[in-house]
Amino acid sequence: MTTPAQDAPLVLPSVVFQPIRLLLICIALTAVATLAAAGLGHVMFGAFFGFGLALGLVNALLIRRSVQSITAQDHPLKSKMAMNSATRLLVITVVGLVVAYLFRPQGLGVLFGLALFEVLLVATTALPVMKKLRSEAATGSDALGTEGTAQ
Repeated sequence: MTTPAQDAPLVLPSVVFQPIRLLLICIALTAVATLAAAGLGHVMFGAFFGFGLALGLVNALLIRRSVQSITAQDHPLKSKMAMNSATRLLVITVVGLVVAYLFRPQGLGVLFGLALFEVLLVATTALPVMKKLRSEAATGSDALGTEGTAQ
């Protein structure tokens, strides 16, 4: 007998997440975007872009907090994590869309900031993991190669 997916225990790999590094990258991107937008006469676009990056960072911190609290339970459930994620994404999406609508056209910077943050988050977490996997694979293949020849 199998457990339905929504009732299955939540198992998450350890993820490299460095919020301080992301914060510094977001500050730098906000400064560049604001300067570029100011050069084009739309300084508020850069400010809204920074707000979108900040929303993304808050979302990432909330993800970490919810994962830690849910996985600390005796029987963490995927359905609890899914509901938490859906609620959080709904709130952040509504905030982004409302700001973009109320302050259009420059408020669209919020949506661009959110989108770019997601790319940053994936890059800053996936690249170190891939690098570690490659180094372990290289070490493992070297060990196998030397093991096979040293008889």
